[in-house]
Amino acid sequence: MFLFFLRTLAVIPAPPWRWRDLLVQIHFIGVRSLFVIGLTAIFAGMVLALQGFYTLSRFGSEALLGPAVALSMIRELGPVLSGLMITGRAGSAMAAELGIMRIREQIDALEVMGIPPIHFLAVPRFLAGLVVLPLLTVIFDVVGIFGGYLVSVQLLGLSAGTYFGGIESAVSMHDIHTGLIKSLCFGLIIACVCSFKGFFARRGAEGVSHATTSAVVQSSVLILVSDYFITAIML
Repeated sequence: MFLFFLRTLAVIPAPPWRWRDLLVQIHFIGVRSLFVIGLTAIFAGMVLALQGFYTLSRFGSEALLGPAVALSMIRELGPVLSGLMITGRAGSAMAAELGIMRIREQIDALEVMGIPPIHFLAVPRFLAGLVVLPLLTVIFDVVGIFGGYLVSVQLLGLSAGTYFGGIESAVSMHDIHTGLIKSLCFGLIIACVCSFKGFFARRGAEGVSHATTSAVVQSSVLILVSDYFITAIML
């Protein structure tokens, strides 16, 4: 897989640049994931606010609920949950699509025609993952904080000024950079693992099924493992 990653990196600068394929992948991975990202984010923010309120109220610190929700979203939940959602929705489809192309010998046909399959198929998915994950993470963060606002202010009676004022003073650029760096790494992991599994799927329907399942499991595990190490480095 590491060699596949290096080969993909090596052919990115080589022409021709397939802008249309890149836009198609951005639309598939990003635009078509907006609903599931928004739905996941708003309920994650609402649950976080609900749990946080009853925890903080034991110490008389309800005013810190806004910063707690925002920091949890921006530093951890936004990039991690976005990565996991994209893995399940787009990563699995990516592995299955490439796996089907492999068993139908379409990838072999590209090689016969002298078209590098990694440049033709993997590079647009790779670049789209790098572009889309940070954008989806930002959307996740904003919607999640709004979900926390609905519960904190509209349901639990915290004032809007207390909620948003605390966020403005507590969130720093370092927190935002940490979340964006994580989302870039997760996009890289999803695109690389899912493309690799699809490219080297075994023959037959069982091989595609195994490649899809393996792509989702390995991407999810790598996201969680890398999240720990990035957090430890950037604290």
